[in-house]
Amino acid sequence: MKYVFGPLSSKRLGQSLGVDLLPPKSCTWNCVYCQLGKTKKFATERQEFFPREEILGEIREALAINKGIDWITFVGSGETLLYRGIGWLIAEVKKLTTTPVAVITNGSLLFMPEVREELLQADAVLPSLNAGTEALHVQIDRPAEGLTFRRHIEGLVAFRHEYKGRLWIEVMLLGGVNDSDEALRDLAAVLKEINPDMVHIVLPTRPAPEQEVHLPSQERIERAIAILSEVATVVHPLKGNMDLRCAPDMLEAVTAIVSRHPVQQRELHKAIKECFPGESDKSDDTMQGMLATGRFKLVEHEGEPYWVMVQGDTVSLEPSGLSSEPPL
Repeated sequence: MKYVFGPLSSKRLGQSLGVDLLPPKSCTWNCVYCQLGKTKKFATERQEFFPREEILGEIREALAINKGIDWITFVGSGETLLYRGIGWLIAEVKKLTTTPVAVITNGSLLFMPEVREELLQADAVLPSLNAGTEALHVQIDRPAEGLTFRRHIEGLVAFRHEYKGRLWIEVMLLGGVNDSDEALRDLAAVLKEINPDMVHIVLPTRPAPEQEVHLPSQERIERAIAILSEVATVVHPLKGNMDLRCAPDMLEAVTAIVSRHPVQQRELHKAIKECFPGESDKSDDTMQGMLATGRFKLVEHEGEPYWVMVQGDTVSLEPSGLSSEPPL
């Protein structure tokens, strides 16, 4: 499928079916930790990048194949809310199924009333907030001109006032950058202003193409939870498991996932092994066959091999650092 991938599993969203609305990389930010690499040209104008009917058709097809989906999650190879028409898609999906709909976004366009309006039917919205000051916002998120820190916060506050669903703020915690007590207290002050339902701490654990970023220490993670818990419920998400058992074409399913984020080899091996219970040789042969297609290559980071796309495909990463957990 061109737009739909997964399902992937996470503590936050269970078995989640991903829907990618954008061509890579279309973004309003150029985050230091982004697993898609550098934003070569900012995108700030909303467009219907792909026909909404085609996207809806793939969602309908995926729902018929995959049973037990917990969430349908709209994401993007960049900033999800750049897709003009996401509101129509959310409304149409809710006509198809009772499965709740989530939207993962950096939140940079929530200052726009029409964007907020399009999200009101979503069951959960997960915007990013990685800094409590303009200086750290610029250092970490590196936004397009005009997308200031204050505008970002004002958009989040306005959305909170209008939105009745679950607002779950995502905080990417970067070692040595935004994990000091001062940075965390600044962040807590802004979170108090926004008043989200929950805060999800996310860690940079995957290979990143542009530059090196670092995991925070366990002590800093615990300190972040303690400080942010003073103003909101904090969840430290556990990494979920990939599930390929319902995939009609395993190679295409793995390609769809790896093209959007690097996949740890042992995670992939576990998922494939579950497709062939008691046939370990077959799972090994399947993985070797996928590598032999030339679509993927292995990148090692801190002793762990990851699958990434080869040069010329959607994503190509070099082992120069770390990036975020998969969006789902």
